[in-house]
Amino acid sequence: MGMDAHATTMQTAVVPSLPLAEKLSAFAADIKVSHTVFAMPWAILATFLAAGGVPRGGVLALIVACMVTARTVAMAANRLLDARLDALNPRTAGRAVPSGRLSRGFVAAALAVCAAVFILACGLFWVFYANPWPLALSIPVLAFLSAYPLLKRFTRLCHYYLGAALALAPVCAWVAVSGSLAWPPIVMAGAVLLWTAGFDIIYACQDYETDCATGVFSVPSKLGIAAALWVSRATHAACVALLVLLGWLSPELATLYFVGVALALALLLIEHSLVKPDDLSNVGLAFFTVNGIISVALGTLGVIDVFV
Repeated sequence: MGMDAHATTMQTAVVPSLPLAEKLSAFAADIKVSHTVFAMPWAILATFLAAGGVPRGGVLALIVACMVTARTVAMAANRLLDARLDALNPRTAGRAVPSGRLSRGFVAAALAVCAAVFILACGLFWVFYANPWPLALSIPVLAFLSAYPLLKRFTRLCHYYLGAALALAPVCAWVAVSGSLAWPPIVMAGAVLLWTAGFDIIYACQDYETDCATGVFSVPSKLGIAAALWVSRATHAACVALLVLLGWLSPELATLYFVGVALALALLLIEHSLVKPDDLSNVGLAFFTVNGIISVALGTLGVIDVFV
């Protein structure tokens, strides 16, 4: 089936009348809720650092609620804005909207509900903790997160914009806890931005041919896969430097955190060894498994350091 046929399929597919539970299950699978693990540990680490230990009762629950709902809004917006492009890409044509398993209306409704819950959770920081900043920033944050799919239409910096979207996690968590900003969350955000951009460039290598054919902007489509992988390596090297700087700026972070940084460096080296210009078969392993371990390990070891 050619690209035009994929587009036609997306436009004419009949949306099945599924029970609500099955629609929700399909939606959760399509936006990959499990990938919240990429950003969640950074937000939790920032929460504990900002609190100087265990945060006040209910704060962590609100942070988690904000993280899950904000990411769901961002991913739902991605699926809606990218539905046409997804239909043109054999790797993504089976996603829920282009394949017709879910309607645009259902995904838009899920987005609206999650946006409302996110704003409500942000408002509760004002109600219970006299911190108005989360509510004041809630709509700008959602707008920033949801705009990512548009970037690939005009700039190859889209990978770094995605990184900035994930980097909001530690910054927003810190502001929600302390009501102010400091250097540690800014440096952590920089590390998350570079970490995310580096692995997103690797992930985009899978779509090199389709991106070139459809005019999607990406580092691989501009430079080629081999050069793009070098850009990813340089980006991850800068990320490790910022992780070291974060430990230096944060007295609470000590031995265990730096063990986590060393582990992250080793895993990044493994990640880059798994992907070669002429062999992208291990991109899934490098993208999902390795990066999930990096975020969980660093977040967990950092939180333990705050306690000891």
